[in-house]
Amino acid sequence: MPLFWKPYKSDVTQFIEQLKTQKPTLEAEQRAGRGLLWDRDIDRQAQSEYRDARVEQQPYVYQTKAD
Repeated sequence: MPLFWKPYKSDVTQFIEQLKTQKPTLEAEQRAGRGLLWDRDIDRQAQSEYRDARVEQQPYVYQTKAD
């Protein structure tokens, strides 16, 4: 290993590290934002009702039925 060797950091890694030092609450804000949209309890009753109400799609969508 050369004497003046330093580990490589990509531009993206440097940007993220700089962003985290400028705004230390960033990760907590991201977790709070994720909690608003993704981390929710699933309503199993509503989910089963949606599944039961689903209408099967015909094999060829654009073909009309000749009754």
